[in-house]
Amino acid sequence: MARSKELVPGIGRLSRSQVKERRGLFKGIKKSSAPEKPEAAPHTEKKIGGEKNGSTRLIPTSKAPRFYPAEDVRHPKKSRKVAKPSKLRPSITPGTVLILLAGRFRGKRVVFLKQLDSGLLLVTGPFKVNGVPLRRVNQAYVIATSTKVELGSFKVDEKFNDSYFLKATSKKPRSAEEEFFADGKPKEKEALSETKLSDQKSVDAAIVSSIKKTENLGKYLKASWGLSKGQFPHQMAF
Repeated sequence: MARSKELVPGIGRLSRSQVKERRGLFKGIKKSSAPEKPEAAPHTEKKIGGEKNGSTRLIPTSKAPRFYPAEDVRHPKKSRKVAKPSKLRPSITPGTVLILLAGRFRGKRVVFLKQLDSGLLLVTGPFKVNGVPLRRVNQAYVIATSTKVELGSFKVDEKFNDSYFLKATSKKPRSAEEEFFADGKPKEKEALSETKLSDQKSVDAAIVSSIKKTENLGKYLKASWGLSKGQFPHQMAF
């Protein structure tokens, strides 16, 4: 039986104080055994000099603010939640071939390298095989397959972290004239740095050598994935 029946949807028969009294939550309040701190005196005594006004006066300890907001100011709700990186699925291990389900390269197969501190997955095509570079993806948007690339003694460098993929922000201000003439024109694409190109080549070289050891694995990574009418991924074995 409900503690407070509703008269109409959203309005209960009992008030909040009546519901609280019925629930009896106040009986389980834990009291601290630590000694209570002495409360500060609301007023302090100050001696005033002078012939006419010479005496003592009571001055409030905490002075009220001179101004107050005309309307109630909303304060953000304090949250004690701490963001934790997502737990890696047991089907995803280093070298596992994943199928991307979202993003620019959706439908492509990639090789999983490691999980970053943010919980995102570090993957690569490799770029030389199917055109997918080193990227970060969310494991919620990938399908783990039973195919695996034997990485052997290959270890991912520690420099491949979340900060490695951050884009450099240009603080150079644009004049009004440049913005006027640039309206409607596509923004110039920034060239990839030489360090990232060399990093991609070094990672690809180690993985491609492992792919060549397995017959038709390179063709499998090149082929794109998709669904036809009447096909459902939860009924398939990958």
